[in-house]
Amino acid sequence: MMRRQMLVAGALVLAGCAAKAPPQPASSLQLPSGWRAQAEGAPAGAAQVEQLWWQAFGDPVLSELVATALVHNGDLRVARARVQEFRARLAQANANRSPTVGYDSSATRTRTLDYTGAPYMTNVFQVELQASYEIDVWGRDDKLREAAGESYRAEQASLDAAALSIAASVATAYLNLRGLDAQLALTQSTLQLREQSRELARKQYEVGYSSQLEWLQAQSEYHAAAEQVPQLQRQIFEQENALALLVGGNPGTVARGRELASLTPPPVPAGLPSELLRRRPDIARAEHNLAASNASLAATRDQLLPSFKLSAAGGGQTTTLHDFVHAPIALWNLTALVSGPLFDGGRVQAQTDAAGAQREQLAYTYENVVRNAFAETENSLGAIHRLQQQAVENAARRATAAETLRIAHNRYRNGYASYLEELDAQRTLYSADVGLLQLKTRILVASVDLYRAMGGGWVARPWRD
Repeated sequence: MMRRQMLVAGALVLAGCAAKAPPQPASSLQLPSGWRAQAEGAPAGAAQVEQLWWQAFGDPVLSELVATALVHNGDLRVARARVQEFRARLAQANANRSPTVGYDSSATRTRTLDYTGAPYMTNVFQVELQASYEIDVWGRDDKLREAAGESYRAEQASLDAAALSIAASVATAYLNLRGLDAQLALTQSTLQLREQSRELARKQYEVGYSSQLEWLQAQSEYHAAAEQVPQLQRQIFEQENALALLVGGNPGTVARGRELASLTPPPVPAGLPSELLRRRPDIARAEHNLAASNASLAATRDQLLPSFKLSAAGGGQTTTLHDFVHAPIALWNLTALVSGPLFDGGRVQAQTDAAGAQREQLAYTYENVVRNAFAETENSLGAIHRLQQQAVENAARRATAAETLRIAHNRYRNGYASYLEELDAQRTLYSADVGLLQLKTRILVASVDLYRAMGGGWVARPWRD
């Protein structure tokens, strides 16, 4: 009994030699019970977040571009290589649990003098096997393996976050490209109408039916529309190059799928704020980094504790090669070692304090990531809601502009008004049409932002293979 009590007391004394780790800061994170904004026509349960959410747009070309990017994008290749690196680090940490076994062999020929001063030659042949194993009494190796495992899982989440970002970037670039295509088609169509109006105004001016002002105004409107064509073509050219780079190719043309008018935003996905904690890969990454920091802090703190090692060596030695092969002299040793620091000038405690400060940084980072996720989701929901309201007003404005143009055209044709009224009505309708296309594009892009904010798609992980 006395011996057992002494062993327990000794263990407690040794455990007290560990450095003092600061406590983890209390969390100030509070999860909201629901979202402030919700898009019209989509109550909070309309649709779940789909794994391959980009397919919800119904454009096979878009789906193909995203699939290609998830395989060939350069940033994803870098992220996959980092996952492989941390997988190897985890395997290295797991290997520390196993004993190390090695060998040492030598053949030595020596010329020396005997007691009479006469030289003589000696041969020594030796082979030795060594094995050593550290007993993890305090669980420090387990903590290091836990830290390596959490770091590996954090890198996997980083890969998922990169894949989600790439998929959303490809979808956004493609939808913006289709929006620019639609604007170019509208501008070219408008340019043809402006050319007809310019020719009509020129003929009427030449016969004296209208003034030179009307003809010059029609010519100015034609050039204004023509100016938009190369500008839109330049934007399309640059957008194609950017999209081609995203999918892992060289700058060049990009295939087209459905027209902008036939693309519809998918239903607004449902989800409570707490579900973001399980879906968003950046939150998972921050959580794993925090867990790895906790494990590393515990391992750093235990450096002051003594370590226990067992080592054994055995082999044979002889002075002739024949005896070495058939009957060498057996040599062996067995060692039990206990070692630990007596004085380090506060080095381990300083390392522990630094690890504790890093743990606090990661704890605060985790809270910031979660709050930012809530804000991004709120902003995306609010954007869809306001853009839908704006689209309603734009439709009403366009209808009014179309009717105004019809009346102005009839008044001009019947001689009750000048051509300037019709030109002004044409400008108003063109502006409304451009606004309609831009709003359609922005609603589609806002849907992509919402899927990105809600972590859609990352749990499927088709990009890891």
